[in-house]
Amino acid sequence: MTKRNPHFSTLKPTYLFPEINQRKQQYLAQHAHAELISLGIGDTTEPIPATITEGLIKGATLLGTKEGYTGYAQEQGQNLLRERVAEKIYGNRIAAHEVFISDGAKCDIGRLQTLFGGDVSIAVQDPAYPVYVEGSMLHGVKKICYMPCTPENHFFPSLETAPPANLIYFCSPNNPTGAVANHAQLRKLIQFAKAHQSIILFDSAYAHYIQDPSLPRSIYEIEGAQEVAIEMGSFSKIAGFTGVRLGWTVVPEKLLFEDGTPVIKDWTRLFTTLFNGASNIAQHGGIAALSDQGFEEMQQLTRFYLENARLIVEGLKHSRLEIYGGTNAPYVWVRFPGQKSWEVFQTLLEKAQIVTTPGSGFGPAGEGFVRLSAFGQREKVAEAVLRLQKVL
Repeated sequence: MTKRNPHFSTLKPTYLFPEINQRKQQYLAQHAHAELISLGIGDTTEPIPATITEGLIKGATLLGTKEGYTGYAQEQGQNLLRERVAEKIYGNRIAAHEVFISDGAKCDIGRLQTLFGGDVSIAVQDPAYPVYVEGSMLHGVKKICYMPCTPENHFFPSLETAPPANLIYFCSPNNPTGAVANHAQLRKLIQFAKAHQSIILFDSAYAHYIQDPSLPRSIYEIEGAQEVAIEMGSFSKIAGFTGVRLGWTVVPEKLLFEDGTPVIKDWTRLFTTLFNGASNIAQHGGIAALSDQGFEEMQQLTRFYLENARLIVEGLKHSRLEIYGGTNAPYVWVRFPGQKSWEVFQTLLEKAQIVTTPGSGFGPAGEGFVRLSAFGQREKVAEAVLRLQKVL
């Protein structure tokens, strides 16, 4: 008999969001006519902007012509798209050949975990995106350090007491807290990584939501970051590509393994071995998104979701609950003192017919919180706020 991969036995029976969906379906089975509103999963709801849609259509149309058809392409991505990411996202702080186009940041996190393997130690913000921990566990990682990020430490880990780790997962704006690291904090993180010869895996999937010009959108805005950090980005939440699938990862030439081997060398080998490149059509959409007009349309889309977040924050102020995030991020993080996250989830589901995300699903420090997502149609978000006001 073929043995089961033993690392699966270290995981919970279900991933966070399928478990939420199961509880939602159980509720609907008992209340068939309930009109649920989801402020749970961070999935976009608004149409893809016109210029970007035209790019997708152009890409699909070209494939239907003899002159425009392309089969396999360079696994690392179309050169024009790599150049535009380097220019429009990073202001040419990094080179185009250091950009690897992919089918999304989540997929790249998995590939990065394959790159580093199971014989590493990791440190993660707590709370944080569950894939950082669970994906690592699937590769056999056993040394996991949770770095609490709470209101008491301004949602930035206390690095003075943190043990060294080979890999440090860091997300800014953070999912789920909505906290954004400032320049001084990222300098401390880089100094910590250099002191312990760590590599930072910096998730910038929500960086486009940072509207405050004094806050960094990329870790590469900080001196020395290219020597210690890999950065992942995504079109999902800025261009509505959650179902289209397109993202990127930056691996700087200056980033080295302990033996002096450039990380980009092994990443290129892994990328070209396990991946055949992002969809040609999706890449045409990405190129259009990073045109001047497409970029402005993405800004309009992010401002729409940020207005949703503002409505949620303003609507909850009467509750006197502690409310965080929702300013430079599409998530609102709410503390319910003395209550368990899943209990709050169930209460809001039953009393307000609203689906949220329990904070404990993001790590131990998330207990007692719930995450509210600003991704939603405006009228549904407004209705959700009214319902919350009645029960909180």
